[in-house]
Amino acid sequence: MPLAASTVASQATIVALAPILAAVAHDFGTGVGTVGLARAVLAFAAAAGSVPVAAYGNRLGPARLIVLGGVIGLCACAAIAAAPSLTVFLAAHVVAGGAVACLLSAGFAGASAFFHGREVGWALGFVVGAQSLAWIVGNPIIGVLTDTVSWRAAYLVPATAALVAVLGGLRAPRTCGSGDSGLAALVSIWCDVGARRWTVAELVAFGAWTAELTYAGAFYIETYGVREASVGFLLACGSAVYLAVAATSGRHLVGRRARLWAIAGALGMAAAFVPLLNVTPAVAFTLAAFCVTAFFAALRSTASSALALVQLPAQEATMMAARTASAQLGYVFGAAAGGAVIGAAGFGTLGWLLAAGMCASALLMARVPAPTSDRPGATARAPSPPRAGS
Repeated sequence: MPLAASTVASQATIVALAPILAAVAHDFGTGVGTVGLARAVLAFAAAAGSVPVAAYGNRLGPARLIVLGGVIGLCACAAIAAAPSLTVFLAAHVVAGGAVACLLSAGFAGASAFFHGREVGWALGFVVGAQSLAWIVGNPIIGVLTDTVSWRAAYLVPATAALVAVLGGLRAPRTCGSGDSGLAALVSIWCDVGARRWTVAELVAFGAWTAELTYAGAFYIETYGVREASVGFLLACGSAVYLAVAATSGRHLVGRRARLWAIAGALGMAAAFVPLLNVTPAVAFTLAAFCVTAFFAALRSTASSALALVQLPAQEATMMAARTASAQLGYVFGAAAGGAVIGAAGFGTLGWLLAAGMCASALLMARVPAPTSDRPGATARAPSPPRAGS
């Protein structure tokens, strides 16, 4: 529960911005695009906050990181809701980025710190899937509060999620890794060939996936003339598939099969991206293609996270902080690149480019060392050099 609560709180902080953009822009007398900069501010702050989490997260342990992230999240929600100007509003999202860095990293790291063997995959499945709850449940509530009360009241949703994470973190087991901390932990990500390759592969994958998510709603509206109110339900269908697949498949995506499933998930997403953005006979077809994409995305995210946890044994927080940074930077770069491609060549071209990105991620992931066995605690090792004369 504390791990799922942690990732739900991190996602609630992120998605809170989407339904309130127009209301905030109206209050501050500016454009929606200007207010939207808050998402980039949060992403860069989360990536920057991942550095100290990677360095000292192992020493603190997941439980303390969850509590710390939840407290920072509560402060961020209060600061954003009380912001008297756009400048303060944007600055408060720097604090929110710090909360996301702690909460998201701790949620994933705790799966390895609190569980063993196949139970790690089981826990990861729920941690990965729980993020969808912020989209399925949190977003509609935020929209209703924005409509009926104000956008400031809407921040009660991420604040409540952060409070639940704090309470969960206080009850969670106190564990910490035995690996490096400080500068040595940061250096280990680059010096370890598996950790380095995995981080780059994950950055590429998140760049492609979030580019599609960012413009999925716009695609429905521009292609089919779907109303904005209906778009939220269409996107929630994909989130529901993501949640169901991640929660039920995690136990089977660990050990030696983790790399295989991470590659297969990336290639499945690549194959789904092309018809999703190029073949448009009906809304039902596009929705089905989107759900197929979400299916493979859930498999890829869960298996990839399991593979990451064995690259630097006993340094779960370090690797999961690298995951947080990859996800947030991928969101910013993917959204920016996706918007440029759509403006220049349209959605169809974007579909082909996103497919190429996922294929590149799969190739990079194929070079990440896999665990040597399915035994609990099995670690990834590079192949041994050939013996003399062999």
